[in-house]
Amino acid sequence: MDLFIDNKSGAPIYDQIYTQIRDQIIRGELQAEEPLPSIRGLARDLRISVITTKRAYDELEKEGFLYAVPGKGFFVAPRNTQLLREANLKTIEEHLAQAIRLSASYGLGKKELEEMLDLLWEE
Repeated sequence: MDLFIDNKSGAPIYDQIYTQIRDQIIRGELQAEEPLPSIRGLARDLRISVITTKRAYDELEKEGFLYAVPGKGFFVAPRNTQLLREANLKTIEEHLAQAIRLSASYGLGKKELEEMLDLLWEE
């Protein structure tokens, strides 16, 4: 599992860890039942606080991407297709919202943006 912490990013470190692990699960790079590094081990490798790593793992567990086994650590949860669909829809919505903000800043209207989307869809 490869993680990269960008200290210049405005995103909190726990959120960067959460997002990268979630995305690796969604893309299938991390498989169901695969063990994750221990909280302490990951914190040591990334040179961050154990509390930060625990927060990221806890969020992933709360959302159903991971599960914990006492004394064993965290594991990738079996794929829940509905959960993955919702995660993908959320990502698409974030990208569309960004496209809307960007087009508005350039003075493009909804109609022009729809035309661009239609052209890109046909490709």
